Amino acid sequence: MLTRLGLAVLIMPVMAGLAACGSPEAETAASRNPLPSVADVVEEVSPWVVSITTESVVRGLFRTVTGEQAGSGFIVRSNGYIVTNNHVVDRAREIKVHLASGETYDAEVVGQDPPPGDLALLKIDADGLPVAAFDDSGDLRVGDWVISIGNALSLEGSPTVTLGIVSALGRTVPTDDGTFYDMIQTDAAINTGSSGGPLVNLRGEVVGINQALLPRAQGVGFAQSAAVAKRIIDSLVEHGRAMRPLIGLLGADVTPAIANELGLNVKKGVIVTHMSETEPAYRAGIRVQDVITALDGVPTPDMASFLSLLQTYASGDRVTVDYLRENQARTATLELAERRS
Repeated sequence: MLTRLGLAVLIMPVMAGLAACGSPEAETAASRNPLPSVADVVEEVSPWVVSITTESVVRGLFRTVTGEQAGSGFIVRSNGYIVTNNHVVDRAREIKVHLASGETYDAEVVGQDPPPGDLALLKIDADGLPVAAFDDSGDLRVGDWVISIGNALSLEGSPTVTLGIVSALGRTVPTDDGTFYDMIQTDAAINTGSSGGPLVNLRGEVVGINQALLPRAQGVGFAQSAAVAKRIIDSLVEHGRAMRPLIGLLGADVTPAIANELGLNVKKGVIVTHMSETEPAYRAGIRVQDVITALDGVPTPDMASFLSLLQTYASGDRVTVDYLRENQARTATLELAERRS
């Protein structure tokens, strides 16, 4: 049987713990690490997020069928320029953009960047529109909170909002339309109809463009990195085309088997498999079977990292290429050309 003194001994630590939970120190600690509330962010960004509906004609052997599709997008210029995924509007005969204000506009495609970019620029007859802000700093980290906003499943009403974290960066995603590089992987739900909508950080800045849902996975979505997409969007606005950089070579990953077969003293890198004699890499002295190890000092251990890094440059930029020929280190400096879509 507990005495009064024994009961007091048991109760006092519990009461002290409860008191500590409500102490200023505990409240300060909790305030340093609050769970994210995204309501204010959603309210801030929703005015520049749009829904897109399209109508297309599919001609069959015996009849013509009209198809409808829905997607998402966001405003990138106040005078009516809107970005979305190219596959949302490709071959559409009619495109309508629905603003958060309730207004609907006919839209025309004024620029396209087919896969692996899969971006399209639309224009509506409007002015004074709210505009998205980009975070293209490259500071996004695995574990950061992100918010997906879009016309998920083509449901009526306001956009669908989902919250998650960045699960991985720099993903290479093979699809039926080609291989996508430098993708952001997130567990924020990205459903049919969300394609082309923004993936934003907790400051309301676009860090990615919702791109693909891997059908074989559960709860995994992908977005194109804003660090690459913004450069392409600016090019589409200014020139009506995507001015992607061209180095002028095809390559493959160096594997242990390839390294052993060719007697290479490196186990990673990009081995050049094909080149054009009229393009920058060949003119700079690089040849087939050379192994590229870095661009401007940044390592390129495989083709995915090489292509992802290359897309951060613009045509006309000068880049230093570190490579090996017969295991001898060499360096070439070249000016990137423009790759035509």
